[in-house]
Amino acid sequence: MRALLAAAFTLLATVALAGPPLPDGPLTRIAFGSCADQEKPQPIWSAVLDYRPELFVFAGDNVYGDSKSPDLAELKAAYAKAATIEGYRRLRDTVPVMATWDDHDMGKNDAGADYPFRAESQRLFADFWNLPPDDPRRHRDGVYDARSVGPPGRRVQMILLDTRSFRSPLRRTDEHGAVGKERYLPDPAPSRTMLGDTQWRWLEERLREPADLRLIVSSVQVVADGHGWERWGNFPGERQRLYDLIRDTGAAGVVLLSGDRHFGALYRETAGVPYPLTELTSSGINRTTPRKSAAKEPGPNRLGERYTEVNFGTVDIDWAGKDGTGGTVTLSVVGQDGTRQRVESLRLSDLRVR
Repeated sequence: MRALLAAAFTLLATVALAGPPLPDGPLTRIAFGSCADQEKPQPIWSAVLDYRPELFVFAGDNVYGDSKSPDLAELKAAYAKAATIEGYRRLRDTVPVMATWDDHDMGKNDAGADYPFRAESQRLFADFWNLPPDDPRRHRDGVYDARSVGPPGRRVQMILLDTRSFRSPLRRTDEHGAVGKERYLPDPAPSRTMLGDTQWRWLEERLREPADLRLIVSSVQVVADGHGWERWGNFPGERQRLYDLIRDTGAAGVVLLSGDRHFGALYRETAGVPYPLTELTSSGINRTTPRKSAAKEPGPNRLGERYTEVNFGTVDIDWAGKDGTGGTVTLSVVGQDGTRQRVESLRLSDLRVR
C-alpha cells in the first residue's frame, strides 16, 4: 500500500487545485495549525472551515513522513495520503494557504541542516503545495516565505521562517527525561544558528518593509521557556538576535505563531525585547500531549494553562477597535468543537518600538 501511495504522489500533485489567491483587501480572520498526522482522523477541519478564515497557515508537521532512504518513499506516501483527506483537501481548495515545514515533513524527527535528503524533500514540499515554477522556494535552499496583504494602515505581513534547513545540531541533555531538560540543553556557542546567514539577511529586509501587523511563523516555539524540547531557547544567542533585529529595524506589530508541541498555549516575553512579544502556539491538528505529561511542564512566561486537546489557532483583527483607541488583535486556541479555549487580546498601539 505504501508503494502505491508513493507512486500516486506525482499524479495527486499535478491534479490538486492550487487554491484561491490571497485577498486584496485587509485581512481580519487568519487561522493556522500544525501537526497533522495523515494516518489519523482529522475531524477538526469542519471547525476550521466554519471559522471562515481568509487565510490558513500550515506551520509545520503538515504530514508525518520521516524517511531514511534517498527515495523518500515514506514522505511521498504521507503527502499522497494527506491529499485524500476530505477536510484537508477542501480547505486547500477553498481557502488561501501559506505553508512552512517542521521536522516530520522535512523528513526526520528533530532534524536540521545535517539531514542528507533535504533538497529532495524541499522539491516534494514545493510540489505538494503547488508552488509556481518561478517561486524562489523551487530554486534556493529553504522554504521561508513572506507576503504582505492589505493597504497602508491595515497591512498584514506574513513571515514564515524555515527553522530546519539551516539549523545547527542541538546540544543533547545530560539528564534525559528530567523536567526542563527532557532532550536538549541551551547552547550559547556563537557559531550556532537557527536561520543561517542568508535567511537572517532576508528576514532583516522583510522587517524593514512597511506593515501594521507582522505575524512571524516559526515551526518551533520562540519565547517559550521551561522545557528541554526543541525551541529557540536552545540557541539563546540566536533568540536574542531575533529580538534585537526587531528593535534595530523598528519593526512594529510583531506577533509570534508556532507549533510543534502537540498542545495550544499563549506566552509573553517582556525581558530583552523592544516591546512585549506574545506567542500563540497551536498544535496539533490531531496530535496531542497526554495530560499527565503536560501537567509537569513549567511555564515561566506562559499565560495560563496549556490546552492539550486537538486545536487550531486563530488571529482576529479589528482594525478600528471597539473603544476608538485603535486596532486590536485577538489570539485564540480553538478546540475541535469551534469554541475558544485560550484567548488573549493585544492593542496594535502597544506593539511599537519606543
